Amino acid sequence: MKKPKYHVFICSSSRINGQQKGFCHSKNSVNLLEEFMEEIEERGLGGDVLVTHTGCFGICEKGPVVVVYPHNVWYGGVTSDDIEVIMDEHIEGGSPVKSLEIN
Repeated sequence: MKKPKYHVFICSSSRINGQQKGFCHSKNSVNLLEEFMEEIEERGLGGDVLVTHTGCFGICEKGPVVVVYPHNVWYGGVTSDDIEVIMDEHIEGGSPVKSLEIN
């Protein structure tokens, strides 16, 4: 496996014991994870973009939270409608989506 160009982390509110509960989970973050993966596949970016679900980032009021590395860009309140914008502007365009960034 080659190193991906981007690594997208999506809070799924996973707990150490494997349970998924919490704010991001209640806001459909698991669906966001699946939708990101589908979008990456449709664009043929499977080798360039890796998606990983995470436990809590500790800023639940900003959730669902999506973090994109290597740029260390944190997005908050991400919805299904934002996925295409993040993919177009950040992942393929190289410019973070300022309107979604957590400052």
